[in-house]
Amino acid sequence: MNRQGAPWWAELPPAAGAAVMATAIVSIGLHLTVHETLSRVGLAIAVLLWLLLAWDFLWRLLGNRARWSGEADTPPALTAVAATTVLGTRLCALGREDVAAGLLALAAVIWPGLLIAVVRHWRPRMPGAAFLVCVATQGLAVLAATLSLAGAGDWLGWAALGALALGVLLYGEALARFDVRELTRGAGDQWIAGGAPAISALAAAKLTTSPLWTGAAHAALRTTTLVLIGVNLAACAVLLGFEARRPRPRYDIRRWSTVFPLGMTSVAALTAATATGTGWLRPLGEGVLWAACAAWLLVLAGFIRKRLNSRSRPGG
Repeated sequence: MNRQGAPWWAELPPAAGAAVMATAIVSIGLHLTVHETLSRVGLAIAVLLWLLLAWDFLWRLLGNRARWSGEADTPPALTAVAATTVLGTRLCALGREDVAAGLLALAAVIWPGLLIAVVRHWRPRMPGAAFLVCVATQGLAVLAATLSLAGAGDWLGWAALGALALGVLLYGEALARFDVRELTRGAGDQWIAGGAPAISALAAAKLTTSPLWTGAAHAALRTTTLVLIGVNLAACAVLLGFEARRPRPRYDIRRWSTVFPLGMTSVAALTAATATGTGWLRPLGEGVLWAACAAWLLVLAGFIRKRLNSRSRPGG
């Protein structure tokens, strides 16, 4: 508890939603590489984190409206949408299409209001969190496409295609406003610049495997997938280069936004390898997955260490 008697998780900023995103996408990657036990452990952690943050979201909405209003128009608020869709995608792979559909409906309800509020407050020189407008939108595309492939309805495939197109446009808008100085001073969320094209590529890869599109449409989706994978890998290479040039080892909650792009790059590569018949993407995806797992453990250790230090201080 803090000094006012509120639980510690009530102090977490909206950026904490990236912890759910990171954990759920690593779980998906482990599932795709047939490490099912580890994947289900990750899923359980992601579900618990999502429930905790969902309760916190409602607590702020009903009990601390001023704080909720102040945070709802900031880009990190969109982690609520992205986390919900990524978790839904993992649950769909588990055969829980009913729960996944409910999560898609929930994300679709809260997405427009948060997106409009964030875009209305856009300004020049935005941090990496600005790319969450793309990530949240593509999260809807990925989950809708996943449910469509599971037989939930062709209309979901068309909705996913529309979300994919909108997400790519939003990526371009965010890129135009991104403060490039964040490459050398960002605390972790600058990596969303690489995660956004990765989740876009994942959405395109899932649509590529859909029987809804054949011929030229299928070829266009395949090409789109490979182009987005290329943008994703190029962005991650640039980000990694700047991390090596100017290391930032201190823990920051925005480091969960570094883990997520790594995990998403892995899942996008693994999925695109099958969807496009590009064999070399699979070993690449497997290698990046273990890097994502290592990053997840490092960030978790940093979070635990910070919590222990906080509790050891008077009033912590």
